[in-house]
Amino acid sequence: MDQVADIAAEVFTNPWSRQGFAEALPMENARFLLAVKKEIVCGYCGGYIAADEAEILNVAVKPKFQRQGIADRLLYELIKEGTQKGVGRFFLEVRVSNAAAISLYEKHGFKIQGIRKDFYKEIHEDAYVMNRVTE
Repeated sequence: MDQVADIAAEVFTNPWSRQGFAEALPMENARFLLAVKKEIVCGYCGGYIAADEAEILNVAVKPKFQRQGIADRLLYELIKEGTQKGVGRFFLEVRVSNAAAISLYEKHGFKIQGIRKDFYKEIHEDAYVMNRVTE
């Protein structure tokens, strides 16, 4: 859990704390996946499932492991698991300036559905709301 919280602190302007992860993990509708290499957590992906919908909360990769396909694989596996559990729609928010993340989400079938003005208040940035509907 410490390694996951450390990654969050490295890559997000308003990261989840270790306590936030500790509180989320036991929740029945929470699902988090890890990418681990030689006992080092390289990245993680997580979300909540409610009925036939899932909210993807975080996709994060430790900076020295970025651009190796880890986020792509984590997102693929999370979508696969959700789909197997009957999820028909996935949604998320992403900073409008985060071109790499937007590209990753579009690769996995997500489309921009709207915008949340000043969603990231600490950096005064809007967020795109993106969703993916399973066929």
